[in-house]
Order: sequence, then structure tokens, then C-alpha cells
Amino acid sequence: MTAIIISVVLMLVSVALDQVSKYLVVANMELYESVDIIPGVLRMTYIHNDGAAFGSMDEHRWIFMILSTVAIIGILVYMFWKKPQDKLLLSALILITGGGIGNMIDRIALGYVIDFIDFCAFPSVWMWIFNIADSCVCIGAGLLALWLILDMIRETKAEKAKKLAAVSAEITKSESEASEKTEDAEDIESETDSENAENTEQKTEDENCDDGDGNE
Repeated sequence: MTAIIISVVLMLVSVALDQVSKYLVVANMELYESVDIIPGVLRMTYIHNDGAAFGSMDEHRWIFMILSTVAIIGILVYMFWKKPQDKLLLSALILITGGGIGNMIDRIALGYVIDFIDFCAFPSVWMWIFNIADSCVCIGAGLLALWLILDMIRETKAEKAKKLAAVSAEITKSESEASEKTEDAEDIESETDSENAENTEQKTEDENCDDGDGNE
């Protein structure tokens, strides 16, 4: 329960950071105004985004809103129902959900999303303007992908260890059976030697008796 409470608090913090940053941009900048933060690398450019993250799906806004709502509800249900304890997985879900809620608030309240982070170092490669919520979603998605890869590696290692343990147990069983067979063979050989020795001794005694009778 403690992990869930912390997760909710962090989620709300990410939403608050997103909304406060957007409020400050709207209060201090004009639409389409740009302010250099690091000249030639990073600037703040205030725009309205009618689509999804980075301006995609602007002609299918309602479809994206429905998908986003379903995804957010699904993640929240998973977090409260399954109560995952893995920190990497929790971090990913917190960021994705917090970012999704931040942008959903804009879409419901304004009909568009406020974007302002303009990474302009490579304009021919990167031309999208985004916000803190977009960053949270992308970082969360990256962490989720990393968790899935690590989880697959853990499962593969566990499966290999299980197979190795099964093989080792089979080898131990075979060695034990072989040892038992060897012991049984040794016991039989020992019994045979003992019987042969008794027969030889008995035969010698019989011969001695026959020799004694002959001498008489």
C-alpha cells in the first residue's frame, strides 16, 4: 500500500509540474513567441497542439483522446489491482500516467495541448515542440521497454537455471542408480565368493574324510 501511495503522490507531482509550467508559459508569453534558453540549442516556443504528442494525429483528436483515456484507466487499474513492487516498472507507469493526465487536462479544458519546449539544435532532424507531459510519457515508455527487456532476460535465465537443475537432478539420479547397481553387483559377487569358499571348504573336508576312510 505504501508503494501505491508514493506512486500516486509522484504522479500528482508530475501532473502539477506540467500544469504549472504551462500556466507560466501562457501568463508570460504570446502565442508563437520564442525565447532562447540556450541559443541555437534550446528555446521556448509557445504553440497550441491539436493532436497527440509532438503534434501527431491532429486530424483524429477524439480518437486519440479515447485511446489515451482507456490507457490511463488501464494503467491505474493495473497499479491498484496488481500492486507492482518493481521500482523500474512503477517509475515507468507513474511517468506515463502522469504525462497522459497532464495532456488530457489540456484537451478537456482547452481543446488543445500547450507545447513550449523547442529543441532546435538539429532542425532538419527534429522539428517538434513538446512539453513536460510529453517528456514524461516518452521517458516512461523508454523505462517500460527497458523493464520488459530485463524481465525477458530474467525469465530466460530462470528457465535456463530450471533446465540446468532438472539435468543436474537427472544426472544425480542416474549416478545414484548406477551406484546402487554397483553395490548390488558387489554384494552378489561377495555372496558368490562366500558360497564358493564354503563349497571349496566343504569339498576339502569331504576329501579329507574320504582319505581318512581309505587309510583305514
